[in-house]
Amino acid sequence: MTKENSIQALLLDMDGVLWRDTEPIGDLPEIFQKIDQLGLDTAFVTNNATRSVAQYVDKLGSFGVTAITEQIVNSGLATALYLKEKFPIGGPVYIIGESGLFNTLSEHGFSQSEKDPLAVVASLDRDLTYHKLQVASNFIRGGVPFLGTNPDPSLPTPGGYVPGTGAILAALEAATKSKPIIMGKPSPAMYHIALQKLDISPDQALAVGDQMPTDIAAGIEAGCKTALVLTGVSDETTVAAFDYQPTYIAQTFSQLLEDLA
Repeated sequence: MTKENSIQALLLDMDGVLWRDTEPIGDLPEIFQKIDQLGLDTAFVTNNATRSVAQYVDKLGSFGVTAITEQIVNSGLATALYLKEKFPIGGPVYIIGESGLFNTLSEHGFSQSEKDPLAVVASLDRDLTYHKLQVASNFIRGGVPFLGTNPDPSLPTPGGYVPGTGAILAALEAATKSKPIIMGKPSPAMYHIALQKLDISPDQALAVGDQMPTDIAAGIEAGCKTALVLTGVSDETTVAAFDYQPTYIAQTFSQLLEDLA
């Protein structure tokens, strides 16, 4: 790593950068050995709230990558911290989501309730039902704050793209004519959390992602250098449609590290 580019840390998206669901993208142990050789710190910053921070440590470990909880920032954590700031003593919330989000919110004092919730929190839920949408819609129309963990319309998997949180938020928006407050990217909040944990300034970090409207937009908004890898959602054709551009574009994360070396 040359001194000129002053990058001290990588803020890494995971889905579409490190893996597609259960399939790694490249030799991850070798890739992270290269990161160590370059002397770079890492944080993992993902819009996916289906896993808790601890579960992401386990998933990284299953691919041969060692990480600690302090390195993980996901939209579930960002949501919990936002709620904690608004409601310091915690309380009831209505959650559409999976166990990772439930656990993260519980750790910060918020529990699932269909009675007088402080907020509606909507995320990816692969067991989504009409009843859940109905309950959430009723609360939102009644004026309960509406939070979305992230706006990603789809997720990359080995078998193709599947509906993401954004698809669920679209249903709730259609039913309530209300837009959610987005906790994850393109909001820069998760990058701010990661930068604080790493104790570095934005210009010392490179935000790496696979989606222009979320990863790259948030990185630019946070003041970081940005890198788009073409192993996920955005491709070279879609990049040209945006009025902002990443600092780097690489076919893969592994190739990006070669370019930076």
